[in-house]
Amino acid sequence: MSVLLLSDLHLPAQPSRLRDVFVEFLEGPARSAKQVFILGDLFEYWIGDDVGLQVYARELSRLAALSAKGVAVAFMRGNRDFLVGDAFAQITGATLLEDPTRLTLAGVPTLLSHGDLYCTDDLAYQRWRRISRNPLCQAVFRALPRGWRERIAGNLRSQSASGKAMKPAGIMDVNEGAIARAFAQHGVTRIIHGHTHRPADHRYDGGGRERIVLADWRPDRMEYLQADDDGLRRVQLV
Repeated sequence: MSVLLLSDLHLPAQPSRLRDVFVEFLEGPARSAKQVFILGDLFEYWIGDDVGLQVYARELSRLAALSAKGVAVAFMRGNRDFLVGDAFAQITGATLLEDPTRLTLAGVPTLLSHGDLYCTDDLAYQRWRRISRNPLCQAVFRALPRGWRERIAGNLRSQSASGKAMKPAGIMDVNEGAIARAFAQHGVTRIIHGHTHRPADHRYDGGGRERIVLADWRPDRMEYLQADDDGLRRVQLV
């Protein structure tokens, strides 16, 4: 049986084709899989389980049905949905993964990550990442009224968009030195991540090591990565 991996769907709070196709994926290809790994940024934003469980009730019910069928669902938080919590896991039956997570995938020692951890050239973003992952900061934010959280999230998205427009493109990609250290530290020959929105297959050491970047979803491209005994392949939904 296959293992399916995807990330960076950025499902909006409003009804959309992206959300419809994700549900079709959960009701279709995912039901024949052994495991499904979602490596972050499934949602455009997640301001707390109390809100997200309502906004994305349809998608979460399909994830729960997938888990009930016996498909192992695993979720890794990204930079847009780092506030996903235990209630999400209880409702969906998903396992919450640490970033990064090491495992054996199709017989290959593999490291899974959202990917932003390795964008070390973007110092401002890494400072924000440390703050946003701080448990105390998260607790304070979750305690705010919903309206406040929504406004803050909206402002942060606007600031992020304007900040990206002013940054050199190179610093928003992974740092190859950080990737080399991850290969060595975790003893793997494959790294799979998302975040950068630059889907590609990178080979190192003459093909002895590889880094697979998952595709972000957009209207003209929605895909997942399938791993099985035949190797890895990208499967297009749209």
